[in-house]
Amino acid sequence: MPLHTRMLIGFVVGIVGGILANIYATDSVWLAPFIEYVTDPVGQIFLRLLFMLVVPLVFSALVLGVSEIGDIRTLGRIGRRTLLWIVLVTGIAVTIGYLMVTTFQPGRGLPPEVAEQLQIENAATVGAKLERAADVTGIDLLVRIVPDNPLRSAVQGDLIGVMFFGLLVGIAIVVLRTDGTRSFLGMVQGLYEICILLIDWIIKLAPWAVAALLFTLTARLGYDVLAQLGRFVLVVAGGLAIHMFVVFPLLLKLLGKTNPIAFFRAARPAILTALSTSSSSATLPTTLMVAEENLGIPHYVGRFVCTLGATANMNGTALFEGVTVLFLAQFFGVELAFSQQIMILLLCVFGSIGAAGVPGGSLPVIAMIMTMFGIPAEGIGIILGVDRLLDALRTTINVTGDLAGSMVIARFEDPQHAGATTMTES
Repeated sequence: MPLHTRMLIGFVVGIVGGILANIYATDSVWLAPFIEYVTDPVGQIFLRLLFMLVVPLVFSALVLGVSEIGDIRTLGRIGRRTLLWIVLVTGIAVTIGYLMVTTFQPGRGLPPEVAEQLQIENAATVGAKLERAADVTGIDLLVRIVPDNPLRSAVQGDLIGVMFFGLLVGIAIVVLRTDGTRSFLGMVQGLYEICILLIDWIIKLAPWAVAALLFTLTARLGYDVLAQLGRFVLVVAGGLAIHMFVVFPLLLKLLGKTNPIAFFRAARPAILTALSTSSSSATLPTTLMVAEENLGIPHYVGRFVCTLGATANMNGTALFEGVTVLFLAQFFGVELAFSQQIMILLLCVFGSIGAAGVPGGSLPVIAMIMTMFGIPAEGIGIILGVDRLLDALRTTINVTGDLAGSMVIARFEDPQHAGATTMTES
């Protein structure tokens, strides 16, 4: 049975069982011990397994993503344009997600008594973290991007410090090509592959974790959680649709001088592969084929941009991460200052670069960002049941962004090599 089918079964079992327990067994003697000794520990172990991989995964993915730029001359030209493209489209994506989640407020609307119950249950966890962050200014946040001790940042779960250190290490490897750095890069590659395998193993436990986490939540809250979940799915899907069918066509037309309809027609094999596999990495061979054969992009541009983009250009993932964190903050009644929301969006931009290009690869990053801002990590169980659908949608955005970026960057290369003549307007 496919994993996403088993996750759906776990989703249904957890919700139905939790709602029945909420209706018929609220005062029973067995419910509280069952939650305390069975469902809650199962969910917590799954979350801790995800947390375990955050630091090594983000660090290794960022180092490899930057080091793949190659030599410093490539970094200076195509690399600079690629990074500008990644920052542009990812920044637009998180902005769309932020506007959608703040406009439609998908996490709001719980009955007052349920919202109050959630706030009381999570007051100790949330209060301590928010109290520490209350007096933090924008300058403090800027300074904290640079870690004074990368190991301490890793131990304390300071994700932005780990990301900054990983970016610097990757750039240094590009500049300094020695036997020692090549050996170190091989070790980092091995660490990344180990993390990917462990994520694959951990995600196989997701059906049980989904059932346990959702049973715990719905047994305490009832069916009100379902309405919030439906709003969340609509907001994420709406934001991704805007990015796919409004942002990409505009950028292709304005920057790439390309007919968007012809582009989407030629890119269909990669788009459908991404939709079916939910993995940018698994789609990469098809993406490279489409870039060179269907779109006529020069191979040195297509291979570089698409390969780097399979790890770094995750604008659909960034949008999803931002919406998820802010949705769960609303859901649990965690009030975030504007500066904290901006910090979350910046973390989502960098976190999308460090997310693994495999199904469920963004979940560790989401869980870590939630804990940084005092949002109960247990809430991630709410979205796991629908994550397969949303994963397919955001992977499609990621792969389309790689191909669109290749078109735009090829346009700015030497006109003799900026191919895709069949795609440009005439």
